[in-house]
Amino acid sequence: MYLSRAELDPTRRSTMIALTSPQKFHGAVENSFSGERRRRLWRLDSLNGKLYLLLLSEELPDLTGLCAQFGTGAAPETRRYEPLLERVTPGSCWQFRLTANPTRTRKDPADPLARGALKPCYLEAEQEQWLLEQAGKHGFALTEGAFQVTRKQTCHFRKNGKRPVTLLAVTYEGILQVTDPEAFREMLCQGIGRGKAYGLGLMTILHGGSSHG
Repeated sequence: MYLSRAELDPTRRSTMIALTSPQKFHGAVENSFSGERRRRLWRLDSLNGKLYLLLLSEELPDLTGLCAQFGTGAAPETRRYEPLLERVTPGSCWQFRLTANPTRTRKDPADPLARGALKPCYLEAEQEQWLLEQAGKHGFALTEGAFQVTRKQTCHFRKNGKRPVTLLAVTYEGILQVTDPEAFREMLCQGIGRGKAYGLGLMTILHGGSSHG
């Protein structure tokens, strides 16, 4: 697998439009690969005052078009992901960052037998509880106070120019401990939560002072 990073220019009109319509980044990401279209994990990240698009993929991407459309002119960076995955061991602790779409199924009190509707978690306590629950499913442990919500954004756009979509994006940062390396590696590669086509679900990790992306 490959983890790539492309610097974006937030002052360009095309980038400004895509920041409010993430399906445009999704299209550019998919166009970075030949062959059949399939979902890849990606995320927007701010680091030292610069804006980046991170991309995790099985194949080596060609980011020429994406950089021409949204970039600063800086060359993208790509590195193999396997060396990081190999360092995931039971009990190891990692700094992490995750932008995800926390949701919860809520039943209608007037119709308790009906299937509940999936609703965003807008309260910070619900957002934190969602991640605690996900940790148990994906091979890692969190302690309260060892992570926090650092950013929230609600994005409104139209899918394929037609159906309106409202998407809650919540960024979490903190320290986690690996309890099941196999499940944790699978989550790193497959993502967590909903909205993966729109830049959500990619967790990145740092360990031992070396950067992974």
